[in-house]
Amino acid sequence: MPTYRLLIEYDGTDFHGWQVQPNGPTVQEALERAATTVLRQPVSIIGSGRTDAGVHARGQVAHFTTGTPVNVDRLRNALNGLLPPSIAVLALEEAPDGFHARYSARRRRYHYYTGLHPHPLERAWRHVLRPAPDFERMNRAAAALRGTHDFSAFCRTRSETENRRCTVFEAHWVAEDRPGDWHFRITADRFLHGMVRAIVGTLLEIGRGKRPEDDLLRVLASGDRREAGPAAPARGLVLEHVEYACDG
Repeated sequence: MPTYRLLIEYDGTDFHGWQVQPNGPTVQEALERAATTVLRQPVSIIGSGRTDAGVHARGQVAHFTTGTPVNVDRLRNALNGLLPPSIAVLALEEAPDGFHARYSARRRRYHYYTGLHPHPLERAWRHVLRPAPDFERMNRAAAALRGTHDFSAFCRTRSETENRRCTVFEAHWVAEDRPGDWHFRITADRFLHGMVRAIVGTLLEIGRGKRPEDDLLRVLASGDRREAGPAAPARGLVLEHVEYACDG
């Protein structure tokens, strides 16, 4: 059966995350409903990974299989005609043999967007910081995240994941063109439930002098979520890119 790959963008404000669940609308549910309507057969759509309630995506990747080939341009247009305006299928193509949106992924990249001044048009996806932290201090601290570690201290305690080792390839704060705007950029082979928001929340405490600059080493070694800082708000987090070997 042919497999199709989707590139999806969404504003997660009104969704209870990516994965289908009984207590509220999700992105996966909306996509599966639209695809089932268009293709007139049950469709299961598998994403590269979960995003939490309120988290956004600019580069979520997903796949599904069908019993018969489809016209990808017509299907993409039909899906976008049925999806709510907060979700869009940016690209749809037939995937290579063996492609799996989750298990074939090599790296995932998130940005956490912040600003020192409010901008009403960006309130749904940029977290305003008050008081302002020391970004250089946070950058020095973030160096401890790179490499392979057990990230249990930055994972929700009720997570079903037993393997909590992740390899982080980059983790640093980036100054944007507009004065006062920064984002935290982190790339890893995998992420745990709530991991990025917990890391950002802890870094913000370091940046405000509430923790020593080298505290991430102690927190990582503890393996205890209670040792890390509070999770930063969901609205600042965006899944930017998922990398696959087949992308060249």
